[in-house]
Amino acid sequence: MPSTCVRYRTLFLCTHNSARSIIAEAVLRHMGGGTFEAYSAGSEPAAAPMSDVLARLRALGYDTSGLASKSWSAFLGPEAPRMHFVIALCDTLEGQSCPDFSDQAVTASWPFPDPAKFGGGETERVAMINELVGMIRRRLEIFINLPFETLDRLALEAQLNELGKRIDT
Repeated sequence: MPSTCVRYRTLFLCTHNSARSIIAEAVLRHMGGGTFEAYSAGSEPAAAPMSDVLARLRALGYDTSGLASKSWSAFLGPEAPRMHFVIALCDTLEGQSCPDFSDQAVTASWPFPDPAKFGGGETERVAMINELVGMIRRRLEIFINLPFETLDRLALEAQLNELGKRIDT
């Protein structure tokens, strides 16, 4: 990672870019200050982010303006902004796949449960979304506090992938 880098561009990927990646984008925008730029995208983007996810983010004090479901193709190719980090939040065990950004970014996999599969009534869904936001926020707190200037690419990737194995309680 170049030490002259002032802002780290981070892309969160998920299949539909409607919940997990949207949450991560909103949370990192909030927490990242002037050090991080957050983006999200998906392989099969939904028409829009999940309304209950946006409602919970707003209720928790996160800015949801500008959040939209979009294709990851916007982040591929020579005209796309160069990402420093690409973090897949999709559940690869369920057959979801993500594009290869490895030549231009440090990549990691942080699988999280899919809110589209959350059942129950409104109270249960709110509780599950709150829990998901908390899990993502805790990982991002660790992420933004990594000693980026002292770690090489392989060490950063190892640290990020280790975060993906973390069990949140």
